[in-house]
Amino acid sequence: MSDLLNSLEAQRTKILQQFLSLGDLRPGSISAVVHRCGKSYCHCAKPKDPGHEPQIRVLRKVHGKSVAETLSSPAAFRKAQGEVSEFHRFQKLGTELVTINETICRLRPLEQEPGSWTAEEKKRLLRSIRKSRGK
Repeated sequence: MSDLLNSLEAQRTKILQQFLSLGDLRPGSISAVVHRCGKSYCHCAKPKDPGHEPQIRVLRKVHGKSVAETLSSPAAFRKAQGEVSEFHRFQKLGTELVTINETICRLRPLEQEPGSWTAEEKKRLLRSIRKSRGK
């Protein structure tokens, strides 16, 4: 069991080190929206015209609402693409870290303490449980 714990702790350390190498990141997804302006004299109003250049946007949720940020240039698109990609890497690392930690917690043996709960410990424990239920 000790070898397995040591191996899992080494994996956890490796993941934590990867967090340090994360670059700029932000949540969201990138999409392209092709539109027509609606002006009858514009080239986009003609049949089979592809329309105007696509608007590239970063979409994300803020307080439960979708927010879109339009990216003005190919350079802004590439920058945002790298940041969103880095955020997905951050999420993946977080999931891996939690999974390994859960396994470590299940496998780690209890520290042996003499005796059982004291009367004062029982009272404090029951008070804290009752307080947390009341919230």
